[in-house]
Amino acid sequence: MRAVTTLSVVVLASAGIGHAVVSSLDAGIARIDAFKDMKNRPRGGHGMNVLLVGTDARDKISERDRRAFRLGGQPCHCTDTMMIVHIADDLERATVVSLPRDSYAEMPAHTDQNSGRRHGPHPVRLNAAYAEGGPQLTIRTVENMTHVKIDHYLEVDFTSFMRTVDVLGGVEVCTPTPLKDRYTGLDLAAGRHTLRGGQALQYVRARYVDGDSDLGRMKRQQRFLAALLDRTTSSGVLLNPMRFRDVTRAVLGSVRADAGFGTDELLDLGRAMRNFSPSSSEFTTVPIGQLNYQVKGIGSTLKWDPAKAEKLFAAVRDDKPLAEDRAHRSRVPAPVPVEVAPETIRVQVANGTGTVGLGKRVDAALAATGFATTRRPVTAPAHVPHTLVFYDPRWDRSARSLAAALPGSELRAVPGQGPLLKVTAGTDFKDVRRVRFDDPGRPEQSVLRGNEVVC
Repeated sequence: MRAVTTLSVVVLASAGIGHAVVSSLDAGIARIDAFKDMKNRPRGGHGMNVLLVGTDARDKISERDRRAFRLGGQPCHCTDTMMIVHIADDLERATVVSLPRDSYAEMPAHTDQNSGRRHGPHPVRLNAAYAEGGPQLTIRTVENMTHVKIDHYLEVDFTSFMRTVDVLGGVEVCTPTPLKDRYTGLDLAAGRHTLRGGQALQYVRARYVDGDSDLGRMKRQQRFLAALLDRTTSSGVLLNPMRFRDVTRAVLGSVRADAGFGTDELLDLGRAMRNFSPSSSEFTTVPIGQLNYQVKGIGSTLKWDPAKAEKLFAAVRDDKPLAEDRAHRSRVPAPVPVEVAPETIRVQVANGTGTVGLGKRVDAALAATGFATTRRPVTAPAHVPHTLVFYDPRWDRSARSLAAALPGSELRAVPGQGPLLKVTAGTDFKDVRRVRFDDPGRPEQSVLRGNEVVC
């Protein structure tokens, strides 16, 4: 999740600001020898691969913020978030692959950085590599699992994340349903919100707002990163030297990078990001084969699907896009990812306006995008100004998926209504948006483009 911040710094180093400014940016980054004496590494491919790591370090956070955003726990000195960011060789695409922290991993032989003891290969959760061997062991473990050669390493913490969001003036997110997490203190009503640093940190850390735990959290992190990049590239900060300076000064105190990630590399990334837009980015998570893979002495882990994971990382090595070159070159809006397959959602449509035939048109459009409509629309007892979705709270995920297809619709909970969802088309109805089922267990891995992050 703090890796979100690091990629924003990469974008902020982009192009046109000048060599002198980027050189000063380089000078402000703490350096580590992340690749010292590494042997038997994967063969390099095309493009650039950056391992972005977010740690749970919080020593620079004020006592007030610790209390406000519930950051008072003891850090585990491990990686809370890990992403591989691939910058295409033609500098026109960024691919972000999230690596779940609880992934089952085979730790290579190494010397523990704390005890000095020598360890042979052994199974662990992926986030334990950092605690045992720091950046070097983290890189070795990731390379062994993915066969992707890591070119550069970037590391950030809670502080840099909060500072980046604040200095940008906040980042807008949207949610069709309230989000409340008692552990992080996140409490958002349904709708659009501009989150400042601390609240944004709660949003991307929350693990208990849905049933997907870490996998659901990674989806929110990917969507937040896409929104942050859009905010960065559309706010004018890249073309304003003073604002650029303020942003970079705000975040650099908490960033660490490998010794080889210098001015030339920043300028290369700057050229890559010069014409950056949300459609230039794509986000995915490693395909999971088993969600609760039990390992003796470790407990529950996430086991990758070996065939699908290899296909994913082969595309990264070969510098190929993960998604078809469809939505960002087409004038047709990209389908919106949803939590529940539309064909499993039963829908009754009612016409809540005086427009003859509107109910039939809405029913047909929902059926065309995959929903199981009754094909028998009815007339609502009264006209309504806004399109409404009535649902039983037990089917709230289905209701959110249906609402995603009806821009501007309002959710209305009706306990005891049962599994049939009811839509009343209001006078504000314009169209039905296409959706697609976004599920880690689906046969084809889900890939999200930055321009598909819509409310």
